[in-house]
Amino acid sequence: MTLARRIIACLDVAGGRVVKGTGFVDLRDAGDPMELAARYERDGADEIVYLDISAGPEQRATLLELVSRTAEGVFIPLTVGGGIRTCDDVRRALRAGADKVGINSAAVERPSLLTEAADRFGSQCIVASIDAKRRAGGGGWDVWVGGGRRNTGLDAVGWAARCAAAGGGEILLTSIDRDGARTGYDVELTRTVASEVDIPVVASGGAGTAAHVVDVLTQSDADAALVAGILHDGTTSVSAIKRCLAEADVLTRASLV
Repeated sequence: MTLARRIIACLDVAGGRVVKGTGFVDLRDAGDPMELAARYERDGADEIVYLDISAGPEQRATLLELVSRTAEGVFIPLTVGGGIRTCDDVRRALRAGADKVGINSAAVERPSLLTEAADRFGSQCIVASIDAKRRAGGGGWDVWVGGGRRNTGLDAVGWAARCAAAGGGEILLTSIDRDGARTGYDVELTRTVASEVDIPVVASGGAGTAAHVVDVLTQSDADAALVAGILHDGTTSVSAIKRCLAEADVLTRASLV
């Protein structure tokens, strides 16, 4: 049975506002998170992701309050990530109204966190977030943490397989090289990771047009595509992306309505 592909709207949040940058830097204001989340739901987004890119304790509390308010009026699945370091952090995010929680740097530091969280809350709500950057001269990708500032030396493909084995229920795979560049997703990276794991992979980083979304979902076995900047600035819309996917015979949830 062919599964419907998902379009996920991503909102990077700092100081209670949505921001967007390039390669994880040069951030600019992109709007109010609750307004954008509601707009994207109306337009057909399958899920929303909130990422706390400041990840300090005070900002995290602000984000959880935002999650709680958003969950009251937005009824598609909501993922929260950024600064999640313990099972208690996961619990607080879920209690605030998140359906899934993304874990990034803390899993690199302590891989058993994925297993502990999956055992306690269920793997279906644990997302292993991986920020990958192509090695100089090619030859694969490394895992970077700290907002793309520190190279862990871990091989991104091998790390994805370890995350799946540890209990992660989904992988959010972001190409740092492509983030904000609008040159298209790193299809090779996404395809390579998707071929090594048996859990859903969400492609992230690089969407510049609806056609880029079609490319990654038809050429990489990704289960979903994350879209951010081109939605925030009106370059395209979720509904336009889904129309392009339908024209390419890619099944989405809109196709099932």
